[in-house]
Amino acid sequence: MSSYLNTTIFNYYCAGVYEGKIHFTEKNIMHAKVDRRQRTQMQEEKKAANLKAIFPFQKVYENIKHYLKEQWIEDEVVLENGDLYKKHLTYQSAIGGQQLTSQVWAFRNDTALDIVTVEGEIIAFVCPNRNGMEIIVKDGFEKLTPLVVYDDPLLSKPDYGINDCGTYLIPMRDGIKLATDVYLPEGIEKGQKVPTILIRSCYDRNGKKEFLMRWVNKGYAVVNQDVRGRADSEGELVPFYHERDDGSDTIDWIINQDWSDRNVGMWGASYLGYVAVSAATSGHPNLKAVVDEVNVGSPFIDTVRRGGTVCSWPLLSWTLAQSVGTRTDFEIFAGQTVSVEEAVDARPIKEIPQKIIGKNSGPWDIWSEHPEYDEFWENCTFSKRGDQVKVPMFVISGWYDGDSPGVSETWRMLTEHNVANRKIWLGPWEHNPNRARDYQGASFSNDAVVYDYDVMVLRWFDRFLKGIENGIDHEPRATYYVVGDNEWRTSNNWTPEEATVTKFYLASNGQANSSNGDGVLRTSPPDASPEDSFIYNPNHPFEFSGEREPEILNKFEIRNDILVYTSEVLKEDVAIAGELSAEIYASSTGLDTDWVVTLGEVDETGNSIRLSDYIVRAKYRNGYDAPELLTPGKIEKYTIFLQNIAHTFKKGRRIRFSITSSNKFVAFPNTNTGKNPYEDSETMIVKQSIFHNEQYQSYINLPVLHGLL
Repeated sequence: MSSYLNTTIFNYYCAGVYEGKIHFTEKNIMHAKVDRRQRTQMQEEKKAANLKAIFPFQKVYENIKHYLKEQWIEDEVVLENGDLYKKHLTYQSAIGGQQLTSQVWAFRNDTALDIVTVEGEIIAFVCPNRNGMEIIVKDGFEKLTPLVVYDDPLLSKPDYGINDCGTYLIPMRDGIKLATDVYLPEGIEKGQKVPTILIRSCYDRNGKKEFLMRWVNKGYAVVNQDVRGRADSEGELVPFYHERDDGSDTIDWIINQDWSDRNVGMWGASYLGYVAVSAATSGHPNLKAVVDEVNVGSPFIDTVRRGGTVCSWPLLSWTLAQSVGTRTDFEIFAGQTVSVEEAVDARPIKEIPQKIIGKNSGPWDIWSEHPEYDEFWENCTFSKRGDQVKVPMFVISGWYDGDSPGVSETWRMLTEHNVANRKIWLGPWEHNPNRARDYQGASFSNDAVVYDYDVMVLRWFDRFLKGIENGIDHEPRATYYVVGDNEWRTSNNWTPEEATVTKFYLASNGQANSSNGDGVLRTSPPDASPEDSFIYNPNHPFEFSGEREPEILNKFEIRNDILVYTSEVLKEDVAIAGELSAEIYASSTGLDTDWVVTLGEVDETGNSIRLSDYIVRAKYRNGYDAPELLTPGKIEKYTIFLQNIAHTFKKGRRIRFSITSSNKFVAFPNTNTGKNPYEDSETMIVKQSIFHNEQYQSYINLPVLHGLL
């Protein structure tokens, strides 16, 4: 039987751009698309399976019967299929001469797909995401939905069609040609020049072009390029190495085109974010704005050699996926067609690609030829050239982003060189930001998913590429979400200026082994506190998750080869926000070793929840460019970065800090021999000791916003 949802014709918008009409008939999903170039409405037809959209049309279609059974009047609605919705925002507007109020319902426990109702009837479905909010709405009811975020009079409007100018093969300084697509706004006046947004991808430039072209609708040229060695570009993929120069050369090409007004911006996320930040370090004068989301950091900070180790699965998944051809194999990337365990356990490390995908990997072979930090790695370290960065940069990431070390590296670089227009936005988000309000057992407020994500990005480009005085450069430098308090805050800097860096000292009676030990965390240094020791066996490593997530660590913390230091039960809330670090005094009987440090929270039921961590290789304690093997038994000082955070430890909970020497799914276990890690197959069992007394004070620095132990 037909319902109002089957008879309603919905207007479909992507990032504020009208993309046609959607009709959920009783038998099919129908789509009347818009001609991309002329913006003319076309006839309705059955929705093509290849329609590039994030919006889950099929899910809505299948759930119509569940939506119709609800009255949408309580504070919380649970559909017959278990989907949970909670009341969120309201909007008011005059529709057809009648003043109406709508209710937005926030979808919980899964990827956000919100609903908007008026007087109990659904008038819109909202799919917020990083690429631009997608929404379908009953015709004429747009002002009662989150679409109003695009009404800002200072925001570029979707007044243009898209002119696909085709593919160019652009030569770089060494003659290698890169496949590059150019899209221009259709409808600009003859001879009019426009600013450009450049995207350079290792994942095939065609993959997300529909999302990128929405900037064209708003008056920007979009240049979309395959990096060298990928998809249709010439050359060999040497990750990180060529991106600075190739980015600069591409900008040179852009500013010499007759449609270019010589103002170029770059956008990138993940590896594409590294590409954008790296191009910024070229100092190119025509690069006027950068937005980098969840950007990968330099190899020794974040990826290939995180903390000096040799990264395992996160790196392997990406590298093997790039090595089977010139286009990424996303099934390998996701660990679906290869065994993660087998890949991580294969030895020697140098031969893993042969063992797992049956062929050599160009990047893996190159990295294996450079076991120490040398000129090759220095050329890949973008922060070495921070003095060249002048471009306004907007950095976006979150507390569950596995590449947050790269984000921190970027921000430290911008801060060290006092780049004038720098901005950072940190949410309760994963590597795919702005996706959901609940994650791995952690629940956030309804506004943890925002409707203006792409609007903020567009405002950045509007301000620095078009010169629109929209005020974004006068807003607080840092916007961040405090987990625990579950609220957004702002500051004039990151780490927040209002935070007080406070030392939390390690102490024990010499038996801090496991969560059953006597390790404590305190705000005053111990006078006499014997060292803690454990035995590290590389053949019995820890298997924490390789992701940055609120993992419950109880099953790991009962082992004796981890040292655990826990505060007293908090008598008041303690809020922290900013960049973290630890200073540790330690010795090992090995010639080299690794240190894994973790900050966590223990809740009232005893769950130990990971919040932040990092891993470092001992031989690089004096700098990556100054490797030095250990003298067995000698006490050494380690200053260790931890991933950024904003978190409130609630009254009744405890703060926990732990130290061990392995994390198998982040880095291949250190053999402790000091030999070339790519070739070494021997292992050495060693004794590890952590010191915390009047002479050797070990502690973690926490930027405290409020509250004391």
